[in-house]
Amino acid sequence: MKRSTQPAGNRASTVLGRKLGGELLRLRDAAGKTQQQAAASINATGTKIVKMERGWVPMRDPDIRVLCEFYGLDDLKALARLLELAKLDRDRRKAKGWWLNAPYAKGFVDFVSLEDGASRTRNWQVSLIPGLLQTAAYTRAMAVANPNWDDPDEIEVDVEVKQKRQRRLTGENPIQLHVVIWEAVLRQQTGGPSVMRGQLERLLEVAEFPNVRLQVLPFRAGAHPAAAGSFCILSYAETGALDVVECDTHTGIMWVENDEDCAYFGEVFDRVARLSLAPKDSITLIGSLYKES
Repeated sequence: MKRSTQPAGNRASTVLGRKLGGELLRLRDAAGKTQQQAAASINATGTKIVKMERGWVPMRDPDIRVLCEFYGLDDLKALARLLELAKLDRDRRKAKGWWLNAPYAKGFVDFVSLEDGASRTRNWQVSLIPGLLQTAAYTRAMAVANPNWDDPDEIEVDVEVKQKRQRRLTGENPIQLHVVIWEAVLRQQTGGPSVMRGQLERLLEVAEFPNVRLQVLPFRAGAHPAAAGSFCILSYAETGALDVVECDTHTGIMWVENDEDCAYFGEVFDRVARLSLAPKDSITLIGSLYKES
C-alpha cells in the first residue's frame, strides 16, 4: 500500500504508473535480470528503469514490448493488459479535468482523477454514504463534523466537488457502480432527521439507475470479512484485469496497487455482497427507514 501524495503542479495521478512499474519490476525479478541489463535492452540508462519501475514517468509502448520480450513474457493477453495500463496512465497524466481547479480538494486529486476514468467501481462503506451518492446537505454535515474543516468556503468547495463527481452516474458512458453499505450508515442521524430523510430519498432514486447496484449489509448478518474498514475498487477493464483499491484512513488515502492484494479486496467485496440483502430487499429496507424518518 502507498499513501496518497500531493501531485506536483498539474501532473495527474501516478497510481496507475506505480501499478505498471510494479508489474515490470516483478517480471524483471522473475527473469533474474538487473536494472542495467534491462536498460541496455531499450538503449536507456539505469535511471530510466528506476523511474519506470517506480511509476515516475509515462511509459512508451515500444519500451514495454521490448522489456517484456527481454523478460521472457510470452503471454499476449498479459502484454496487452500492460499496454492498456500504460495508455490509461498516459491519459490520466495528460488529463485536464475540472478537479485540478478544486483548491481544497488537492488531497483527493488522485482519487477523483482515477474515478473519472474508471469503467466500474465497487465500494464497501462501513461509516458513511459513498460520495457518488451523497446529497449536498449530507456532504455538508460530514464536513462540519470533520475537525480538519473549519472554513465555510472550504466546506462548500467540498460539497461542490462531490456534486460534480456524481456526473459519472449519468450520461453516454456512466460508471458502473456497485455499493454495499452497512445498515448502521443508514440509521446514523448524520446532520439530523431532515438531512437523513433527504439522503434516504436520494438512495431510493439512484437505486433505480440501470448502472447502479445498491445493497445493504444488515445487522443480522453478524461477523463479516470487511470489518477492518471501508474501501473502493476502481476497475478500468474487465473485472479484475486492471484494478486499484482506495482505502480511507484518518490521515489520508492509502492505495493498494499490486494484483495479488487487489484480487484479495475483490474477494472480500464479493463475500460481503453475498452476505448482504439483495438489491430489491435493500431498497425495501431503505424505503421503510425513509417512511419512519
